[in-house]
Amino acid sequence: MSSQSPVRPLLLKGALVIYPDQTPGARAGNVILFQYNPDTMRRTLSPRTGEKPKGGSESGTAREDVLRLAGPPVETITLSIDLRADEQLEDPDMNPVVAAFGLHPALASLEMIMYPSLEDQLKSSTKATAGAAQTDPPNIPLVLLVWGVSRVVPVKLTSFSINEDAYDTRLNPIGAKVELGLQVLTSFEFPDSSLGRDAYVAYQKSKEILARLQVPGSNAGGLRNLLPN
Repeated sequence: MSSQSPVRPLLLKGALVIYPDQTPGARAGNVILFQYNPDTMRRTLSPRTGEKPKGGSESGTAREDVLRLAGPPVETITLSIDLRADEQLEDPDMNPVVAAFGLHPALASLEMIMYPSLEDQLKSSTKATAGAAQTDPPNIPLVLLVWGVSRVVPVKLTSFSINEDAYDTRLNPIGAKVELGLQVLTSFEFPDSSLGRDAYVAYQKSKEILARLQVPGSNAGGLRNLLPN
């Protein structure tokens, strides 16, 4: 019998990748690796149908329009992320940031996804003070949810809640669960030349390839006689 330890498969970590600039070829400004991959992820897809004619009813639309879609579905994702500082605190010399601040830096990295940069806010405020007739609101960063090879998708954080459940002696949080609500951003939400649009197009292409790999089971043959010719 071999004394060597069995080879364990490489565990991929889920992550949120942050891009301050979504120009094609831009580099990520921050990568938030999930300390523990969530056990579950809830995904909901709703069809993106065309608008109904003004003053008309659903029955008044053309019958063939029932099977027409205005674009990709609206996809939402909810997941929970567990954060624990216990292991790092066992060796504070090797983890001085966690020893000093607990989970504050990790939580702040997640929270900043919902903030436009302070620099952009100050620029907009300065333009408004100078009498600019029109100022564009500052942008939040582009976020990619990375969940394996087949799911690298641009998302917008729509809800965010934190349940801190443990603290150190300086009241730094050392245990927390973060509930994230995400909306997948599609080619509808991005300009033609952008990193976000490129990421979504690649995501949909991957989904189409996976769908073609699906093979009906052997029992599907009996259905053919039931289908219209």
